[in-house]
Amino acid sequence: QVQLVESGGGLVQAGDSLRLSCAASGRSFSNYRMGWFRQAPGKAREFVAGINWTGSLTYYTDSVKGRFTISRDNAKNTVLLQMNSLKPEDTAVYYCAAKLAPPYNSPRGYDTWGQGTQVTVSS
Repeated sequence: QVQLVESGGGLVQAGDSLRLSCAASGRSFSNYRMGWFRQAPGKAREFVAGINWTGSLTYYTDSVKGRFTISRDNAKNTVLLQMNSLKPEDTAVYYCAAKLAPPYNSPRGYDTWGQGTQVTVSS
């Protein structure tokens, strides 16, 4: 099983960019489908982006398409979420998550989670 630690959150203004990083430790990181979720106060957790084990396939929820990019480096055991053109509605705690079972583009089955990193976008 892998352990996940997110970093890179912060307070930015609308239109700015942030890059979130998820460092994984443990065995066989390249076997895992990886995803980014977010949860805003008073709202349900939302599946933002997913990536398959090779990094060749990605998924994005509609609200972030064209603005966010998920990527992974299996040699470095890391997953990144590049967030551009940030909006106040992107404000949330962002979580990195992992699962072994496919498909990468479904929020179901993610069973390993990081501690989360806060992203706040001011208007």
